[in-house]
Amino acid sequence: MSDPTRTEPVAVDGGEMTLNVWVPPNGSGPGVLLIQEIFGVGSYIRAVAARLARDGYVVGAPDLFWRIEPGFQVEHDEEGLGKAFETVGKFDFPQGVTDAVAALATLRGLPEIRGGTGVLGFCLGGTVAHLVAVASDPDVAVSYYGSGVADSVDQLGSISCPVLYHFGGKDEYIPAEQVTAVRDAVAATGREDLRVEVQPAAGHAFDNHEAPMFHDANAAAAAWAVTESFLAEHLDRE
Repeated sequence: MSDPTRTEPVAVDGGEMTLNVWVPPNGSGPGVLLIQEIFGVGSYIRAVAARLARDGYVVGAPDLFWRIEPGFQVEHDEEGLGKAFETVGKFDFPQGVTDAVAALATLRGLPEIRGGTGVLGFCLGGTVAHLVAVASDPDVAVSYYGSGVADSVDQLGSISCPVLYHFGGKDEYIPAEQVTAVRDAVAATGREDLRVEVQPAAGHAFDNHEAPMFHDANAAAAAWAVTESFLAEHLDRE
């Protein structure tokens, strides 16, 4: 079931973006907009989408790099990592967030949606998911190790939905002081529906089972259990 059920077009400024859609076995459910890592909508993101669909969610994964290279995806190895970093260097973050917000609206409008619609992102997508929560109105957001989150904590006041932030305690791309800055900013809001979870022994991209240089099975399982609970709590099921 890792292949999408179908694709849907998303009308955006300058063209049309593809939204890959997975429908759960029962045919309907709450929506989750799944935002890719820098590796593209490849085997890992498709596996996560299938995992969410099995949990009863209608999942939409937009081709966020469509303005650079439509359908971009690379292997989770050193060569692929180099290509991914080269590609993300061309990525226009504000435009990408606008595209993701458009994808959220398209996902919400699908006939299979029953209940709320949230956003979940990893790595690059973790930052984008956070910024979608700032710019739009998802019902819930989950951000995994978004390296740009700390730079925009001053925008937490614009977020109206519950948000869960995941980080690794030994992330080589996100210094500990940045995680602390996010934690402190979240605490300062006084909101119980904004949460920061840190897996102490994990590095970056610890959920990515396709990338052996990053994956931490124990941290991934612990964080995913929290994610499942958070999504279920905040996305109404009919």
